[in-house]
Amino acid sequence: MKNQVHIAVQIVPITKQDAYLLIDKAIEVIARSGIEYRVGAMETVLQGDYDSIMNVIREAQQVCLAAGAEEIVVTMKVHARRNQDVTWEQKLEKYS
Repeated sequence: MKNQVHIAVQIVPITKQDAYLLIDKAIEVIARSGIEYRVGAMETVLQGDYDSIMNVIREAQQVCLAAGAEEIVVTMKVHARRNQDVTWEQKLEKYS
């Protein structure tokens, strides 16, 4: 995919410790990546190049496991267009 996409990701760590601490580590990876993102109550949406986003999501998963998660459950949704970028503005301008 050559155009800009949106990928929503939810990483749920299975752990005996506070899962939110591990989720925060995943969001830190996303924040450091330089990719545009928005954190929501149930998922984080990233905007950019498909391959770059997938690399960041892979790293976010690894960070959760390295920080103590026994398992992770990951849910993703991808919004892509054949010949056009997907942008926040197109989706959200009517709500501003």
